Amino acid sequence: MSTKKVIKIDEEKCVGCGKCVDACRGGALELVNGKAKVTREDYCDGMGVCIGECPFGAISFEEVERGAVKPAAAKPQPAAHNHNHGGSGCPGHTNMVFGTVKQPAATQETGSALNAWPIQLHLVSPQAPQFQNADILIAASCTAFSMGSFHSALLAGKGLIIACPKLDMQDGYVEKLTDMFANAAPRSVTVARMEVPCCMGLVRMVEQARFNAASSLPVSEIVIGLKGDIKGFRTL
Repeated sequence: MSTKKVIKIDEEKCVGCGKCVDACRGGALELVNGKAKVTREDYCDGMGVCIGECPFGAISFEEVERGAVKPAAAKPQPAAHNHNHGGSGCPGHTNMVFGTVKQPAATQETGSALNAWPIQLHLVSPQAPQFQNADILIAASCTAFSMGSFHSALLAGKGLIIACPKLDMQDGYVEKLTDMFANAAPRSVTVARMEVPCCMGLVRMVEQARFNAASSLPVSEIVIGLKGDIKGFRTL
């Protein structure tokens, strides 16, 4: 049985300062009765940003068997942390039907902007030529299926890496990106992710790798909505 890392909070050390809650962009943590709690395990991106924010050493990782940890569903979520779109559980799991999609007018087939293979982070080489002194797009696996203009709007002119921060076995991901950022001398990195909380893990991986590589690499983030529209852009 494979294992996964989960957040563990020592209630004896926790003083309820809330710094970990503020640092958790996925909304997995809350203060309950004056103590930090993991109230939504399925919202946790597993990157451990909260660990570094705790001034009392109350938070750590522990290894558990995959499937052994269940989302905490007993306590309803307050509105500020409830990212659901009409259902229970992670919004990435919630079934939604968008209705009839208007078909585009018949046009000449658009060519692919993909410039190299492989593209999955487990398979790419950090020293592959498509990443050398290049602009790199690191995209969550769902983005290309959600955004109709993915190739022309995001991928054109960039070396591509895809990964899923929710479902992939991420062993070695940060180390591989660190090697790439330190030694391939890329010009820039764009992280394209979906708007669901679990996709934030991709951003955390890239930020951690840039830090490990002691790099000043320009990194930007594009957030794509579930209907394929661009929800936001920022420089990291």
